[in-house]
Amino acid sequence: MSLQEQPVGVDSPASPPSTNKMRKVALASFMGTVIEFYDFIIYGTAAALVFSDVFFPALGNQAGTVVSFATLGVAFVARPFGAIFFGHFGDRLGRKRTLIATMLTMGVATVLIGVLPTAETIGVLAPVFLILLRVAQGLAAGGEWAGAALFTTENAPKDKRGFWAMFTNLGGAAANMLAATTFLLTSVFMTDETFVSYGWRIPFLLSALLVVFGLYVRLKLDDTPVFTKQIKGEGASSLPFADAFRNQGRQILLGAGTLLMAFALNYMGASYLTNYGTATLDLDRSQVLGAGVFGGVMLGIGIISGGTRSDRVGRRRILLITNIVAIPWALVLFPLLDTKSLAAFWIGLAVSFLVAGHAFGVAGSFLSELFHTRYRYTAAGLSYSLAGIFGGALPPLIAASVISTWGGLAFGVLLAGIGLVSIACTLRLRETRDFELDDIPDAPRGA
Repeated sequence: MSLQEQPVGVDSPASPPSTNKMRKVALASFMGTVIEFYDFIIYGTAAALVFSDVFFPALGNQAGTVVSFATLGVAFVARPFGAIFFGHFGDRLGRKRTLIATMLTMGVATVLIGVLPTAETIGVLAPVFLILLRVAQGLAAGGEWAGAALFTTENAPKDKRGFWAMFTNLGGAAANMLAATTFLLTSVFMTDETFVSYGWRIPFLLSALLVVFGLYVRLKLDDTPVFTKQIKGEGASSLPFADAFRNQGRQILLGAGTLLMAFALNYMGASYLTNYGTATLDLDRSQVLGAGVFGGVMLGIGIISGGTRSDRVGRRRILLITNIVAIPWALVLFPLLDTKSLAAFWIGLAVSFLVAGHAFGVAGSFLSELFHTRYRYTAAGLSYSLAGIFGGALPPLIAASVISTWGGLAFGVLLAGIGLVSIACTLRLRETRDFELDDIPDAPRGA
């Protein structure tokens, strides 16, 4: 029989983990994604506000902004390669050691961006180094998310996997608030000239403090019992990437599709709309960043709601409802923003983040439950990273040209199309809430 038809042959954990242990596990995963998302979001915010002036001044404001967002997309392209590379070691050597490596890689790359000389100082080398460091961030992020999600899911009791796994992406909401707050404070207490000169570097340098704390938390934990049983029983896969695509290639692609709309709304709000609010709507930078802080709060509320509810009603239902609601919202978002009302801008960001949060709250448990332990790290990370490319990187990259040519409503139609793809992919996957993590899930098919 195929790998998709038989259980691995190892028992489920004999006793559920203590609440105290799960709190430590959740904190370790939470801190990892705080660092990952914080580093990603401060880059997106800096790209929206200053990178066109600092690293691409010769291109002019509009072209420089487009190129800045292109460098944002570079990391998303690197993420699948990071998922494959770090996933290989995560599936063979363990979750803990791999997660320590991803955290160090992300932290060092981010701090180096904070001390990177500008184009005025070293010329063309400045954007070259910026892109290389951005690639390093992408590789680390591709390996970080899946490991953090698996760390909570593979430790959690079956009936609480949605709750505990949501702490992985809850770190992203905290990072949204933290990144926007640091930029807001530097913006409030500095002139525009000072901010462009060196103020934008402060959030990048602060990342070092997060990394030190995150490493301290992770070094105190053991690997997951599900992974340990897999190694003692069947052993590790010799090539997780090949095994994943041979046995569950469709699930990898469909799993990515379910999250496209969540990524689109989240990264439009976290990066492009920051630029849109200041450059197109002529809103004050501090007011725009304040809306970002509030958006982070709404993202967190959505993640908590989606994750906890999924233990009662199922992951698939939460994803379906979220993607259905997102379609009409995508159509009204830019007409609402184009009223140029500050209140409308705050509402636009808040609702976008709230909707996206519900899907992100399910993502950790859903993708972890979808794949076999032998290649779960690789497959879940690759699925999440592919969603990041097509949902998180492309929409902000093409938004400026589409909106300037055909208007905001046209871009809303494009976002709605992404939502339809997410609905179709969700319908092709079965509910995963009742899967045993040491069994091999069935192939995807309609409910």
